Amino acid sequence: QVQLVESGGGLVQAGGSLRLSCAASGRSLYGMGWFRQAPGKEREFVAGIIWSGGLTYYATSVKGRFGISRDNAKNTVYLQMNSLKPEDTAVYYCAVDRSMRTFVGVGISDYDYWGQGTQVTVSS
Repeated sequence: QVQLVESGGGLVQAGGSLRLSCAASGRSLYGMGWFRQAPGKEREFVAGIIWSGGLTYYATSVKGRFGISRDNAKNTVYLQMNSLKPEDTAVYYCAVDRSMRTFVGVGISDYDYWGQGTQVTVSS
């Protein structure tokens, strides 16, 4: 069982920045991803990074604005969000992929464990 603790959400004005963090329990390295879910919408992939940190992948809607990184010593993944837009408002979830695959999974079923979510609200 892997436990994930997310932090860093909040309220920000359009054009602002936030950084989300997600710490995973245990000492194993996993692929990790960020998803988001807005009210009335399905959960969608935002960004992901493979277990080694050597490959990242982004949803088209956030490419160039968001950056995912990881600190393997802390087993923590970060999502730096810049130039935020009101349409980025959602609950953001981090997730763990235990498969050790060498590409980033983009589907919900590619991930095994999920955090509790953190709210990000972008005002116009």
